[in-house]
Amino acid sequence: MSDRFDPGTVSDGFDPGRLSIVAVALCCALFVALLGGCAPLPSLENRTISTVPRDTADTRLGRRIEPLAAAHPGKSGIHPLADSLDAFAARVLLARAADRSLDIQYYIWRKDTTGMLLFRELYAAAERGVRVRLLLDDNNTQDLDPTLVALESHPNIEVRLFNPFAIRWPRALGFLTDFSRLNRRMHNKSFTADNQATIIGGRNVGDEYFGATDGLLFSDLDVLAVGPIVDDVSTDFDRYWASDSSYPADRLLQAADPGALDELARVSFGLDQHPEIAPYLRAVSRTAFMDSLTAGKLPLEWANMRMVSDDPAKGLGKAEREQMMPVQLLEALGRPSTEVALISPYFVPTALGVDAFVALAARGVKVHILTNSLEATDVSVVHSGYAHRRKPLLEGGVELYEMRRLSPEPEEGRAGPFGSSPSSLHAKTIAVDRSRVFIGSFNFDPRSTWLNTELGFVIESPALADRIEDLFLGPIVQNVYRVKLSESGELYWLEQRGDETVRHDTEPGTGILLRAWIGFLSLLPIEWML
Repeated sequence: MSDRFDPGTVSDGFDPGRLSIVAVALCCALFVALLGGCAPLPSLENRTISTVPRDTADTRLGRRIEPLAAAHPGKSGIHPLADSLDAFAARVLLARAADRSLDIQYYIWRKDTTGMLLFRELYAAAERGVRVRLLLDDNNTQDLDPTLVALESHPNIEVRLFNPFAIRWPRALGFLTDFSRLNRRMHNKSFTADNQATIIGGRNVGDEYFGATDGLLFSDLDVLAVGPIVDDVSTDFDRYWASDSSYPADRLLQAADPGALDELARVSFGLDQHPEIAPYLRAVSRTAFMDSLTAGKLPLEWANMRMVSDDPAKGLGKAEREQMMPVQLLEALGRPSTEVALISPYFVPTALGVDAFVALAARGVKVHILTNSLEATDVSVVHSGYAHRRKPLLEGGVELYEMRRLSPEPEEGRAGPFGSSPSSLHAKTIAVDRSRVFIGSFNFDPRSTWLNTELGFVIESPALADRIEDLFLGPIVQNVYRVKLSESGELYWLEQRGDETVRHDTEPGTGILLRAWIGFLSLLPIEWML
């Protein structure tokens, strides 16, 4: 399950087998609308007003981080979180280290093992007096209403929903009368403690993002950041929290049953005893990241950084062009002169993007693009927006790589079957001229550009940019298909198997029906929503 948006099913992927269900839902929606059954959103009047605490130097995190930041004036410290166990551990440790505040913003938060484990960390923090503000996009909360209202009942926890569904079930009904708003989602991801440390990047909260499932796993990238950039993230959170799209959960959801919060605590704190969960928690506790952080020796790179973020007014279609992510991102990354390496799981360049990448290649800039192959993607409909752009990109000198659906060997220390689960690319990053790097939630597609709100960092880090560029020259070769054009103008795919190079003349790992379906979708005028 990805973080893509599908208005047809109000889920995270696209399954043509569900089309009949969608048709029934739309018929029901029409019937309800004809009867005047459109539920209004509640008033935002008299919402509580709150902002991030700025005076947190005396917190545990502040006492550890501020002396480090003072030694690197004007710069922020970063630590990449490529490993899924490290990414989960980092969030747990930040929640446990918070003394004053936790400000948390996500597109997806699953009610699964890791989601419930992190909910219990929020509860535990609130119990010791930490103010918790949780802002979730409402597109993927359909299973969470009882949990969210239980958390909301805690005096130190406040939950808000971004662009919520007034009709809680079936949610598809909302699209008939409010499609323009509900088609816009908050895709931002951030986890900030005491205005001292934050985690941003591509991961949502769910087992597939943290290596805790034997189903599909996502290969992703976050960064843990400290220093002045954290204040920018906190300020951005405040404006989303106070935006006209953010509704207090208790104005949309039924009141919690008596004892609901106690029951939530009981269930979540009992997870450690589950035999299928305990191995995962042991694996998390044994990571090198945990050892380094608890010993106060976590390596940080200090660099100049800039936060880029959409104005939350984009959620209502009211943001000015200069307030939108793409404009900020292009300005921050600057004009490439030698190399561009782009990694995006859902890459839909559009005709305008093709022209831009081809123009770069014509100037002598090496352009490498990595996205998911059709066999690896979890949202085939998005692949249709990329597939028919491959030929002009290749003809223009752009190099294309497609991630294979990987089933790696179990890693030492990984719990149970998790280390051998198939994986799909989910990281979103771009490196320019081996000097500047973007890491964040932006998917390099029309949805991220025009519809969803996004968040990320542009980091001036030759070391990090080198690591991303070198992926295309080293380890990545063993895990991708390299897309090429034959002399007759036909696509083919090269796969490296040890010392052997294997050629595929059709999309590897796919059947004729799936390829025909993608070809059909590519003819439809849906690119603007992908």
